[in-house]
Amino acid sequence: MGDGMCSSAMRRLWFCVLVVSITCRLSFSQDVTGTPNNAELNDNITIFTRILDGLLDGYDNRLRPGLGEKVTEIKTNIFVTSFGPVSDTEMEYTIDVFFRQSWKDERLCFSGPMQMLALNNLLASNIWTPDTFFLNGKKSIAHNMTTPNKLLRLKDDGTLLYTMRLTISAECPMQLEDFPMDAHACPLKFGSYAYPVSEVVYEWTQEAAKSVVVAEDGSRLNQYHLIGQTAGTENIFTSRGEYTVMMAHFYLKRKIGYFVIQTYMPCFMTVILSQVSFWLNRESVPARTVFGVTTVLTMTTLSISARNSLPKVAYATAMDWFIAVCYAFVFSAL
Repeated sequence: MGDGMCSSAMRRLWFCVLVVSITCRLSFSQDVTGTPNNAELNDNITIFTRILDGLLDGYDNRLRPGLGEKVTEIKTNIFVTSFGPVSDTEMEYTIDVFFRQSWKDERLCFSGPMQMLALNNLLASNIWTPDTFFLNGKKSIAHNMTTPNKLLRLKDDGTLLYTMRLTISAECPMQLEDFPMDAHACPLKFGSYAYPVSEVVYEWTQEAAKSVVVAEDGSRLNQYHLIGQTAGTENIFTSRGEYTVMMAHFYLKRKIGYFVIQTYMPCFMTVILSQVSFWLNRESVPARTVFGVTTVLTMTTLSISARNSLPKVAYATAMDWFIAVCYAFVFSAL
């Protein structure tokens, strides 16, 4: 009986040893083939923390890259997510864009297990960034919900990519002589506020035609067709020096359908109605007078309504000339 108990105890012992051995092998296999363990993750975090601390140690964000040695080149492009609305009375338009800028800062070169670091937008306040402003902008908004809509990436050679989401209201000079069959080119101009071309220059990231892109569903205009866009560069001269100005032009063609329904057709109908007085008896003076006065007042109302959608320009538009001709026909029927 004692031998049987010893044999049973030995079997239980060997079974426990086997279970422990299998469990250890499975745990080791998972560590090797699965995701990195906590120690490896902590090592990576420590490495990148040391890299960032080393980059910012002694870094002066008041000084541009290459100061006193070479010109800083800013490469930029624009992706338009939403274009519109366009205000004729204020001669301005609103645009929602992803504004991208890229430059090289050799003070931020690093070596590590990764070639690119995706950084928090808070780091942008600790490094030098371009002082870009919009020359013809009336109002600009940087989006901050739910966090600031900014992206900052750093390559190991010191190249930075800085992207912001902006909503810009900009001036759009309009010549309305051909209204409502007019077309316009609305500019967007930007450049450095303080640095002349001897210190900072701007370039398009790719060729000009590919550096300003509008999303396929980005045009939300009721009265215009967005028929295209172009990009270019010019230098302007001021009392403080020569500055680079980047320009994008958005070409708009007005939709005439609204004005056909609201102005042209009512004017045609009013002119036709005024001719009815010729079919009345010449002795029916009251009836002829009523027709004449009614049509004149109608034309006046249509003229005022057409002008309400335009700024108070000092010249006559194509619609003004059309209404004037309609007036002449109406008066001829009196």
